[in-house]
Amino acid sequence: MTPHDEPHTDDATYRKVSWRIIPILFACYVFSYLDRVNVGFAKLTMTSDLGFSDAVYGLGAGIFFVGYFAFEIPSNVILHRVGARRWIARIMLTWGLLSAGTAFVTTVAQFYAVRLALGIAEAGFFPGVLLYLTYWYPSHRSSRAVAWFMTAVPITGVIGSPVSGWILRSTHGAYGLAGWQWLFLLEALPAVLGAVWVLRGLPNRMADAAWLHPKEHGRLARAVLEEQRHKPAHGFADAFRRIDTWLFGIIYFSLVVGLYGIGFWLPSIIHATGVNDPLGIGLLTAVPYAVATVVMIPASLRSDRTGERRWHVAVPALLGALGFAVSLLSSHSTLWAVVSMTIATSGVITALPIFWSLPSARLGGTAAAAGLAFINSVGNLGGFASPYLIGLLSATTHSTRAGVVMMMCALLLAAALTIGVPAAARGSR
Repeated sequence: MTPHDEPHTDDATYRKVSWRIIPILFACYVFSYLDRVNVGFAKLTMTSDLGFSDAVYGLGAGIFFVGYFAFEIPSNVILHRVGARRWIARIMLTWGLLSAGTAFVTTVAQFYAVRLALGIAEAGFFPGVLLYLTYWYPSHRSSRAVAWFMTAVPITGVIGSPVSGWILRSTHGAYGLAGWQWLFLLEALPAVLGAVWVLRGLPNRMADAAWLHPKEHGRLARAVLEEQRHKPAHGFADAFRRIDTWLFGIIYFSLVVGLYGIGFWLPSIIHATGVNDPLGIGLLTAVPYAVATVVMIPASLRSDRTGERRWHVAVPALLGALGFAVSLLSSHSTLWAVVSMTIATSGVITALPIFWSLPSARLGGTAAAAGLAFINSVGNLGGFASPYLIGLLSATTHSTRAGVVMMMCALLLAAALTIGVPAAARGSR
């Protein structure tokens, strides 16, 4: 029986699993991504209040990923050993407290320090979830599971952008705090409360899921075990000696340059077109993410159905590059900015969950814990490079155009490298 010939009972079992674990992981990622990128909205007033330049802001936004990079692999290995429930709850609690602490920075050094600490605290969350999903789903089902989890990124944009704009406009001056300070304080609360939810509702592994019938547990365990048998047996160190691990890291780096270029700078791009009301900026920022949400799920489902991965990553990456190219044609039109950024955002966000099907199909056991964390670590250096370079280029040229060109080139590189992924590293077509 091939994976695509599984009986309907298996489909029902996987739906049951998804309804139990994906909502928790999805909510955690919403809280995570919101606390990671709300500095993009805070920038609208924080930088002028504190006297920070675009270059200072760009470095502060990006330095988060230095701490993330340094601690991600050990964090993921610890998760593999102690269990997802306790470790993800720890991550959420510490990042929530540190994100709230950003409200009280007054100097450049404090801004850099809290952003660096936030990256250290959150290290391991995303690759930890990817690893956790391999405990439940075989690779031919992984793309849709990762896609549902990663809808948190565009949903955060859809919901978080207007909410962030509203907080900035409505809370300024309350109890002597600026709107950007309230932004950090209020948006950190869900992460702290979510840590309790994880401790109460997330099973460490399949064996801990009391809501699974023994027959359902058997079917799931056999599917995962069968796939593990077909994965090459590699240990921790082997993950770093594999050519495909490094190639996937470079591809993900290029995609992340586009993702966080959008996440950290989209509010400023819309503001530069003449929109000054924070709530208006928030509502317009939500549009690209709303469209991306609609696009990414069908694309991921089609990739799972056909088993094709490379072109399902490369084509959206090219679409993202096209969106950035279109944005260069007019930098003063709000409508043009929203349309072009919608194209770019849809492309980048669609490519990301399907991309993870490639390394997940090749790595198992300890190699998966180390390899997935390594790929995510290398990739997230793009989260440092992108805002920092855009900020530096913006401060130098007094325009965001050079930064947009950089993001466009990164996505073109991602598409080219994905198309050229060797057959042995594909894991699927």
